[in-house]
Amino acid sequence: MRHGTVTEPARILVVGGGYVGMYTALRLQRQLRAELRAGSAEIVVVTPEPYMTYQPFLPEAAAGSISPRHVVVPLRRILDRCRIVIGEVLSVDHAKRTATLSTLATAEEGTGPVALAYDELVIAPGSVSRTLPVPGLAEHGIGFKTVEEAIGLRNHVIEQMDIASSTRDPAIRDAALTFVFVGGGYAGVEALAELEDMARYTARYHHNVRPEDLRWVLVEASDRILPEVGEAMGTYAIRELRGRNIDVRLETRLETCEDRIAVLSDGTRLPTRTVVWTAGVKPAPVLAATDLPLNERGRLRCTATLAVEGVEHAWAAGDAAAVPDVTAKAPGGECAPNAQHAVRQAKVLAENITASLRGQPLKEYAHAYVGSVASLGLHKGVAHVYGRKLKGYPAWFMHRAYHLSRVPTFNRKARVLAEWTLSGLFKREIVSLGSLEHPRAEFELAAAPPPDHGDKPSS
Repeated sequence: MRHGTVTEPARILVVGGGYVGMYTALRLQRQLRAELRAGSAEIVVVTPEPYMTYQPFLPEAAAGSISPRHVVVPLRRILDRCRIVIGEVLSVDHAKRTATLSTLATAEEGTGPVALAYDELVIAPGSVSRTLPVPGLAEHGIGFKTVEEAIGLRNHVIEQMDIASSTRDPAIRDAALTFVFVGGGYAGVEALAELEDMARYTARYHHNVRPEDLRWVLVEASDRILPEVGEAMGTYAIRELRGRNIDVRLETRLETCEDRIAVLSDGTRLPTRTVVWTAGVKPAPVLAATDLPLNERGRLRCTATLAVEGVEHAWAAGDAAAVPDVTAKAPGGECAPNAQHAVRQAKVLAENITASLRGQPLKEYAHAYVGSVASLGLHKGVAHVYGRKLKGYPAWFMHRAYHLSRVPTFNRKARVLAEWTLSGLFKREIVSLGSLEHPRAEFELAAAPPPDHGDKPSS
């Protein structure tokens, strides 16, 4: 029902095509198969990209262990009974059951945003990088949240080694071979570890670049890294990284990176052409453009049934939602905004929406956190799972096995496993395809009119 009138079909609007959006829509299309076939229900997924990115595989994609196309899942294929709209939700007026969105078509036509009415709302836009007003960061910083950023970073690192190999300027060489990563969470540590592995291997093919010439610096504002794996395993990770000559700076912040010089809070000045920012995430901006209740961190206030608190027909999970942790020993705790909870919340979310449409009781989301695993490069890792602590090869193997089991679709599992097998039999790929970022550059140069040099002198 919309605005007090009966409508057909009942439209479920899913905002976002990430973990929660994709898994919720996938389960809904299975549970509502009869309604979708009869035309009494419709599922609309609005997402900026036509694919879901399995982010735990981004570090391996950046290192070349996995092909970029195998860390993404095409939404149109897996959500074949849903309507996929490539675009962005700009605002939501839930009181009127209306979302305002911009699509590729409206941008091309120049018609401006359009309104889309709905009956049930699933808001799961995920998160965006949390940045700070660091001078020079917007001009020189590199993110690590999308597959495009991961591949761009890989190309960039190899290009810096090419520059260092060919320049005669010591200052340019040193800056090219200095790589600064800001943020000691999963994204920062795994990206740095995988790329350091890759670059160390690549150095053997540069006649004047040795692995020890490369300088890797990890900057973390707190007194530990990888807090999810526990203090002991975090300490082991620091020892492992420092054993590879990686400079780990704890309780240190990036003050500025203007003029390609990273200045740290401890006074260190690092001339560098690479600053990778992985210092956390924040809720997507669209949450602030809704009439739904938010907590002090900008996340949607939710109940344990994953319904938005205080309103009807609105649901949320994942990074966008503050969901009570009913398994916590102390009251008032919330589920961590990570993939482990997001995938499981999506299942309960879809079941509760189906139950709500059919007038059945809802169930609460309850999942005790089982632990975490992290890769520190090829054959190296740390894990703290079900109270057990693992490190080295066993932790690395567990990391791969766990994420292989979690990546969606049998197709993707088979392709990733095949690539891992082949990478164990053959040498690493060390090619930089920087032209992927500017594919028309060469043609534009060729098609440009010749320069006008004025009248030719007479013979």
